[in-house]
Amino acid sequence: MVRIFFIIPFNYSFSILSKQRKSGREVISKLHRTNNILHTGMDIARISLFLFFLCHVPVVKAQEQIIPPDHIKTGDTTTRKHHIPIFDKGETDLIDIGNSLLHKPISRQVDTAHIETGKLHSAILPGAGYSLQTGFAAVVQYLGGFYTTNSHDANQSSVETSVSYTQFQQLLIPLQANIWTKDNKFNIQTDWRYLIFPQNTYGLGSYSSLNKVYVIDFSNIRLYTTLYKSIKPDMYIGIGYDFDYIWNIHEVNPPSGGTDFQRYTIANNETSTTAFASAPTLNFLFDTRRNSINPSGGSFVNVVYRPNLTLAGSSENWQSLIVDMRKYIPLPFDSKNILALWSYNWLTLDGAPPYILLPNTGGDPYGNTGRGFTEGRFRGRDMLYFESEYRFAIMHNGLLGGVVFANAQSFSEQSNDQFARVYAGYGAGLRIKFNKFSRANVALDYAFGTDGSRGVFVNLGEVF
Repeated sequence: MVRIFFIIPFNYSFSILSKQRKSGREVISKLHRTNNILHTGMDIARISLFLFFLCHVPVVKAQEQIIPPDHIKTGDTTTRKHHIPIFDKGETDLIDIGNSLLHKPISRQVDTAHIETGKLHSAILPGAGYSLQTGFAAVVQYLGGFYTTNSHDANQSSVETSVSYTQFQQLLIPLQANIWTKDNKFNIQTDWRYLIFPQNTYGLGSYSSLNKVYVIDFSNIRLYTTLYKSIKPDMYIGIGYDFDYIWNIHEVNPPSGGTDFQRYTIANNETSTTAFASAPTLNFLFDTRRNSINPSGGSFVNVVYRPNLTLAGSSENWQSLIVDMRKYIPLPFDSKNILALWSYNWLTLDGAPPYILLPNTGGDPYGNTGRGFTEGRFRGRDMLYFESEYRFAIMHNGLLGGVVFANAQSFSEQSNDQFARVYAGYGAGLRIKFNKFSRANVALDYAFGTDGSRGVFVNLGEVF
């Protein structure tokens, strides 16, 4: 069944509303992160529009027990008809509030072992958004979810795509899939994208300046595919293939006197207008989280080795290694408060990647590194990154929580590959419970960077 809503964020809400199982990577992924640090206009529009239509979103992996508002019991208190349950003692989320505001009956999910194998639950969503970087944008999104087996422990498979066209003639078309086979023995992940999109650049290394920003425009086709195989509980190994074709690369109003982009391409004998990167990948995954959207404990380790070869079609030979490690610790140990730790290290082992593909702030797959800084603020051959965040409850019913966080990043210098400086970001934020069954939050953060950067950051789901 296909339902059409004139809203944008179903790619978030679909995954959030479903009962979450373990998966190789987070189900939620951002299509892109705008280059301006005040990039939140479109996300805010998405959240606002979603709240208006909360009660019409179908739940995929749950049966609903519909209870009239005047018969619902929350703790020891019976709610009144049309009662808005903000201060109720029981678990409360935005869906409950939305149902109450619209005078709709509140749904209670009841877990069920019954899974309809092969049935595709779909949504097609036209919508509109706005951000400082893109201006107004027209968006059409599709998301489908299904199960390949009727096992109670089956992981949910998903496919999502969208087409976005902006006021500034920017085009984004991603296609992302996360497919699980019978008994979760194999997992196929794809990240395919076509985009025409400018990107701010400030130069290479840690000594770049905010005052020397300019735009590099380019078009990009990305085809990333990985096949994982389970070797023991919570542990997977995988092989994959990553391909990038970047063309029509050109600087827009670059500063006089030469730029790091020009010097880098000349020094590495690269073509400044096109680039190919083609590589098999070797992957390792260890994931003991039981909820990847908002972990209450566990560990996550993902290692990706990418040897780009001219024999495979790359413009140049170069090798990269990404090591992504996360740990979630209840603190105090008998509470729901969490100390979350994240290390993301992106290294060039050999050769010279195309300038566009160099490690950079916010260049991770979900665009979340470097809160407090704009995307692409720092760029270099090697990136070291660490972040910690303390997550705590504000309201007993779980509707409102808070976080404090700090991060540090360092990039190698172009001249000597040394890590000369460390830049810190820090801030605080609120967490509003979006769905109590998956424990997903709307994340609203304000962050500062030590170079004078600052801004608001919005996510649906935790940053990491």
